[in-house]
Amino acid sequence: MDQPGFTASLVAGGVAGVSVDLILFPLDTIKTRLQSPQGFNKAGGFRGIYAGVPSTAIGSFPNAAAFFITYEYVKWFLHSDSSSYLMPVKHMLAASAGEVVACLIRVPSEVVKQRAQVSASSGTFRIFSTILYQEGIQGLYRGYKSTVLREIPFSLVQFPLWESLKALWSWRQDHVVDSWQSAVCGAFAGGFAAAVTTPLDVAKTRIMLAKAGSSTATGNVLSALHGVWRMQGLSGLFAGVLPRMAAISLGGFIFLGAYDRTRSFVLELGRERP
Repeated sequence: MDQPGFTASLVAGGVAGVSVDLILFPLDTIKTRLQSPQGFNKAGGFRGIYAGVPSTAIGSFPNAAAFFITYEYVKWFLHSDSSSYLMPVKHMLAASAGEVVACLIRVPSEVVKQRAQVSASSGTFRIFSTILYQEGIQGLYRGYKSTVLREIPFSLVQFPLWESLKALWSWRQDHVVDSWQSAVCGAFAGGFAAAVTTPLDVAKTRIMLAKAGSSTATGNVLSALHGVWRMQGLSGLFAGVLPRMAAISLGGFIFLGAYDRTRSFVLELGRERP
């Protein structure tokens, strides 16, 4: 990928990530509290819904930038003149690679954020310091495997669907989709992907919120899913599905629309330079 494309993906990804994470933070807090083992009310209910926002503000830009740089690079690297039926596979591979890289930044931010969301009386820096003191660096990466196992299936659904919807819309109107059209495609793709991957999100939340040393804290996704199923059944596995779908549908609209618009803007600026 050339330098303008690299810079455009970096800037656009970062701007899109910060925009969606900060705008939709209250919905994310509600979803986390619905999924927490102590229950919604004990986790804080509707109080302090911006608890943990500093962690998100710090992590959003590098996290989203890392994802889109990797995503666009892998798409470019795998580009060929082969039949179009292979395109979804390329988008799946690119999205998977992007998630693996992005989660290196996302997981520490997510661990601190989620603990702040269910313990609004504790400040973000205090939670961060406590994790480092009691669990070390590995404490910040608790749930890395479960997060990757959640994000990869999510992206395997969302990004090929997003790209396919854009391609279909472009074909129907005989020109490339506008940014708002890309955003609409992103909203549909995100909402659908959010619904089918909610159980993995519940498992990730339980692992990140578990007490250090507990069996759940070891990060075994299947064990966490089995525990939720045994205690709460199907409703437990899909706890928070409606706010998750609402947040990610709206998030897909903002995130992917902002990404396409910002990337086009940065590329245009690059072409205008002498």
